[in-house]
Amino acid sequence: MSMPVPEPTPVSRPFWDALAQHQIRVQYSPSLRRYVFYPRTLAPGTLADDLEWREIDGAGTLYTYTIARRPTGPPWAGALPQLLAVVQWDAGPRISTELVDVDPDAVRIGMRVGPVFCDLPDTGITLLKYRPA
Repeated sequence: MSMPVPEPTPVSRPFWDALAQHQIRVQYSPSLRRYVFYPRTLAPGTLADDLEWREIDGAGTLYTYTIARRPTGPPWAGALPQLLAVVQWDAGPRISTELVDVDPDAVRIGMRVGPVFCDLPDTGITLLKYRPA
């Protein structure tokens, strides 16, 4: 079974296009003076129409994780264990992701992590995963 592939929307397209260039762009709200993530059309809380795309380096800290030793779905049956994680970007927001290039026993909440760009062949999609910094 093939892996599911994200489908960019008009709102999320700049995020996915940046990943394809091995860059991370997220929205910033000048009125809130902070980055926001997931992509949206209006700033959270204020509903200001001032969101702009800015590049961040993607460095962050492991906020939480789980080790999936059973497949989370049929496409992941051959990709175990899965290290599902939430990373707190230094820029502010959190992102749900997957840890790679790390022994599950070495994973610790609070560890520094850096981005890994995973190009999916023949799709034009790049996934953003993380590894220890």
